[in-house]
Formats: sequence, C-alpha cells, structure tokens
Amino acid sequence: MQIPAMRFPRDTSGFTSTLRARIDAHFAATGRSKQGDWRMVVKTVVMFALFFAPWAFITFGETGGGVLFWITEIVMGLGLAGIGLNVMHDANHGAYSSNPKVNRWMGHAIDLIGANAPLWKIQHNVLHHTFTNVDGLDEDIDAGAILRFSPNQKRRWFHRFQHIYAWGFYAIMTLFWITTKDWLSVGKYQKKGLLEKSGTTRGKLFGYLAGWKALHFGYILVLPMIFSGLPVWQILVGWLVMHGVAGLLLSAIFQPAHVMEHHAFEPAVAGTTLPNDPLIHQLTTTANFGVGSGVFTWLVGGLNHQIEHHLFPNICHVHFRSIAPIVKQTAEEFGLPYRSQTTFLEALRLHTRMLRSLGRPEPSVA
Repeated sequence: MQIPAMRFPRDTSGFTSTLRARIDAHFAATGRSKQGDWRMVVKTVVMFALFFAPWAFITFGETGGGVLFWITEIVMGLGLAGIGLNVMHDANHGAYSSNPKVNRWMGHAIDLIGANAPLWKIQHNVLHHTFTNVDGLDEDIDAGAILRFSPNQKRRWFHRFQHIYAWGFYAIMTLFWITTKDWLSVGKYQKKGLLEKSGTTRGKLFGYLAGWKALHFGYILVLPMIFSGLPVWQILVGWLVMHGVAGLLLSAIFQPAHVMEHHAFEPAVAGTTLPNDPLIHQLTTTANFGVGSGVFTWLVGGLNHQIEHHLFPNICHVHFRSIAPIVKQTAEEFGLPYRSQTTFLEALRLHTRMLRSLGRPEPSVA
C-alpha cells in the first residue's frame, strides 16, 4: 500500500518568498552559517555527560542500590531526552553542522541511545514535517485506537478518559519505540515504498537495526548486570524509570506543539490538494510555547520554537530565538497565525484540554 498522493498549492500570497528572503538577509547581515557552531559542541558534551556519566556510575557500582541509584536513573532519563532534543534532532535534519559528514556521525546519536536514524528520518523528516497534522500521513498524530489526536479520527468510548491515561502512554513512548516500533516500521515503510525512496532496503535496514540494537542493549543492560553488583530486577526497573522520564519529557515538548484546539487537522485523501501551501500549512498546524525563557529554550533544543523549526528545519536551533521576530512580523503582515504566547505549563494544560475535548462525543445537531 502506497501513501496517499496529496499535493500542496503554490504560494500565491507571497508569504513564502518574502519570509525566505528576509531570513537569508538576516544570515547574510550577521555573517553566520544557518547550521550550528561552537554552541552545539558545548551542548553535545553536556547532554552526553548527562546520560553517560550516570550510566558509568551505575555500571561500575558507584551508586549502590539506594536512593542515589534512582536519582541517577532519573538524571539518565533527562540525558536521554537531552540527546534527542539537542543533538540527534539537528544532526538528522542536516542542521548540526555545515559539514555533511559531521551531521551523519552526530546523527548516529539516535542509534546509540536505542532508536534508528534512517527510520526516524522517514517518520519525522518526510512524513511529519511534510504532512503535519494530516491523518494517515503524519504518524505523530497516529496512536492507533489508543489515543485520538485528531477530530478526523474515529472516537471510541474509552477516549473520554484519554486526557488522564495519555500520560501513562507518553511515559512508555521511548520504551515502545526502541523495543518494538522500529522493527514494525521496517515492514510498514517497505509496503508504502518509503524504504526504496530513502535509498535503502529491508535487508540492509534489518542488519543496521540488529547491530545498533545489540550495541545499545549490551551497554545499557548487560554491562550493568555484570559489573554493578546490583540485582537484575533493579537494573531493569531502573531502566524503566529512565525511559519513563525521557518519554514524558519528549511527549511534553512535542505534543503541545501540534495537538491543540486552534490547530488545523486534515484527512489524507489521495489525489486532493491541501488548503494551504507548505509554509502556511505549518503556521496553521504548529505553535510555540515557553519562548520567554532562554534557559528553557536551551534545555529543550529550541523545540519550544516549533514554528521556526517547521518553517526552516535545516536551520540549527541555536538561531531560532534570533529569527523568531522576523517570522512573527512577516506572518502578521500577511494576516497569518503566529501562536507563541503560551508558557510551557499553559501549553500542557491546553494540550490536556484538547485531549479531553477529542474524547467527548460530538454535539448533536438539531
């Protein structure tokens, strides 16, 4: 089964050309590359240290089995999310460095922490970024029957409780991803013709997956079981705690950016044309939050600036705060939405309200 063929209309308003020209002029005036700089190196060191320093303490028995062990697992969860948000994300978008080899090697950070770079690029770069909030194409709003993220999806009776139980599923997101989802995606993407388009095959990808998964599970579970002196059950439960922290944090950053009451949602219908051109489509399906805090922006890899990221995914996140005023001004000049006022906590509240709204029956029409 191939993915539904859908088209975007051309930009007839002039917004796209105007915004791109202004962004290009900004970088020309500052003399900076659109990719990362020394700031990315610093962040990489910090995020890898947050993950691997606690891992070393646990593996070589420095934490013992008491409170320090559990604190260390929580810190590892923060580091796991930090590598995903700050390092591998930019690298696999080609934004970490102006050197493609550096992007390729730093993109392997996602393989190192248990997921898979080629599959992530298909799901995220191709499907999510191109068809944001389009049911049947954007897998970020496709949770099967468990969660209803779009008004176009079938509502089931248990969705009335999803604003409560969704957070439990968010907590196991990364765990499901590295143990099950990657393997299922290989066959799914092959049937849709996406593996061939991405320049790989099912056999190559299975080998790639097996090698990196073996490395990941070898150091994250097997080595601590051998050298830490801790019981196997504690290593396994600690691993679950780590993933719970990472899953909740990643979901809290990505879900409010697209699943809100004011966002547009479109069904995937083969042969049809979407209402807006690619850049305007991103403005109608994406929101920023918590942009007033430089510390928060630094910690989450600039992904609270989801508008800037979706408009310019090949620009490194260290530049988002500087280009945001340009994007906002241009959107307002063309009468387009630029949603960037909410705090992080308010965004979480609004996302929860959206889940609750989607779980309720549609009001009957008299």
